[in-house]
Amino acid sequence: MDTHERRKQLRLLYGDLFDGVAAALYAADPIGINFGDNADEYHPEVSTLLPKLRECHSAADVQALLHREFVAWFDEHTAGPEGRYRQPAQAIWELWQRHLGHRSLAEPGAAADGGA
Repeated sequence: MDTHERRKQLRLLYGDLFDGVAAALYAADPIGINFGDNADEYHPEVSTLLPKLRECHSAADVQALLHREFVAWFDEHTAGPEGRYRQPAQAIWELWQRHLGHRSLAEPGAAADGGA
């Protein structure tokens, strides 16, 4: 499956959460790639982050996940310190909690299995 198809499937699975997480990363711009006209720049990272959010139990867990993923995608130097991810982690945690709440209302039992 190509990258475009994978993102399309994730958007179907996670709905607005995909765009919300991408927007949170773009706004925080932890690695300095927001040039004002490339709003999709963080989409590849979102594609690997979303399936792992179910492992997180707090904003701190999301922060650690973000840092690990950015180190994996780039390198330690480019990713920078974990503290750089505090702001987007908080925003993503809130988006994730809303997503789980929405899913649990729409689909009985969805929150019990991680929401996705």
